[in-house]
Amino acid sequence: MKKEINFTLNGSEVFLTVEAHKRLIDVLRDSLGHTGTKEGCGEGECGACTVIVNSRAVNSCLYPALEIEGKNVTTIEGLQSSGNQLSIIQKAFVEQGGIQCGFCTPGMIMSTKALLDSNPNPTEEEIRDALVGNLCRCTGYVQIIESVKLAADQLKNQ
Repeated sequence: MKKEINFTLNGSEVFLTVEAHKRLIDVLRDSLGHTGTKEGCGEGECGACTVIVNSRAVNSCLYPALEIEGKNVTTIEGLQSSGNQLSIIQKAFVEQGGIQCGFCTPGMIMSTKALLDSNPNPTEEEIRDALVGNLCRCTGYVQIIESVKLAADQLKNQ
């Protein structure tokens, strides 16, 4: 069964016909070409597929595509400013070495964005709690935490 859905993706309205069994990650990557969102485990355990739906970080590998009807979805591609400039959060991850192999990075950055949008001055414990669903196989957690702290400081001072 197919159904037409309408939602906002990175600020642009999308109209799409989707098969009922599709997940949000399938629509983003396969139907819309937004391949920045990565699929790691496909079971909601690693966080590589994290995107923001209506201001909340979600695992797109578990999110039914039909559920995005009328919602606002932000992917890693939606963080760049005009001229493809990296966002403050993305720059902070580069500057602090929070990017190692890079596979977990889009999910880490999207979880960070959701955190900083709701809590612009998080403690280290709050940062760790916000990232608990995101796994880094390169053990870059110290640099990732430092990246989030730098992004929070820079966003406050902009």
